[in-house]
Amino acid sequence: MTPSRPLLIFLLLALAALAAFPLVGEEFYQGLVTRLMIMGIFAMSLDLLIGFTGLVSFGHAAFFGLSGYLLAILTPEYGPVSIWIALPLCLAGTALAALVIGWFSVRTSGIYFIMITLAFAQMFYYYFNENQDLGGSDGIFIFFKPSVTIGDFQLLDLSNHNTFYYFVLASLVLSYVLLSKILKAPFGQVIRGIQANEARTLALGFNTRKYKLVSFVIAGTLAGFAGFLEASHGGIMSPAHLGWHESGIVMMVVILGGMGTLYGPVLGAFAMGFLQDYFQELWSDHWLLLMGVFVIAVVLFLPNGIAGLVAQLRRGKGGDAP
Repeated sequence: MTPSRPLLIFLLLALAALAAFPLVGEEFYQGLVTRLMIMGIFAMSLDLLIGFTGLVSFGHAAFFGLSGYLLAILTPEYGPVSIWIALPLCLAGTALAALVIGWFSVRTSGIYFIMITLAFAQMFYYYFNENQDLGGSDGIFIFFKPSVTIGDFQLLDLSNHNTFYYFVLASLVLSYVLLSKILKAPFGQVIRGIQANEARTLALGFNTRKYKLVSFVIAGTLAGFAGFLEASHGGIMSPAHLGWHESGIVMMVVILGGMGTLYGPVLGAFAMGFLQDYFQELWSDHWLLLMGVFVIAVVLFLPNGIAGLVAQLRRGKGGDAP
């Protein structure tokens, strides 16, 4: 997972562009980029499962939405909740849910794994959809962003748009670095082996079921972190955040961006987000048709996703694929 020099330069330039964007971007687009960075974190968490462990989860949105609902429950109506309380509890709640769901799910494989993750996610969806104490199908509002204070000293004012933007940007970078470190560690090599040939990895003496479960919990917890950020950003959580449609969108982002790259899903999130906004302005009545054409074009001409363009450019220069 050590990036090549051209890739490292590209990522640093992209990071610099994101860091400078609030200086030139309008408030609407700043909010859009914030949401796309959150989607990037969400997509990276799923890429750990699909692109590196070989587990196709169709219920990943369960952890994303659950964390947001936990933040809504923890946030009082009269003021903000401390991030030192809310964030650990949200992550612990999603980690526990991922542990329980993963314990059952990793005992299956293939289409059965896909269906059991979908079934669990739909269980969460219908619970929150029918729970009128949490807003039912209308969702629940979060009136205050978490406070980041030590005693009476405020470290960060997340209610400020610029501050929250950079907080999410830092979260995106740290999530990428964390996953990169995990994948370079022996654990990461084992889950890569599971994806390539689980039977051979098992024959080498590794408990593949345990490794898949740990990978599932890490991915679910990171998805919960993305859900925490989305709930803080949007100020509302609804059952739609847990539904199969949300899981399908993030899976499409991973596939279009490029599985097994980490940065590819982030590129996929930005590509889909900006194109969706552009297509809606270009042809508001039939923008989904244009989006469908884009998806088909990527699948046909970029089988390795948008990130595959980097590999193609390097091969054109006589280099090796990243």
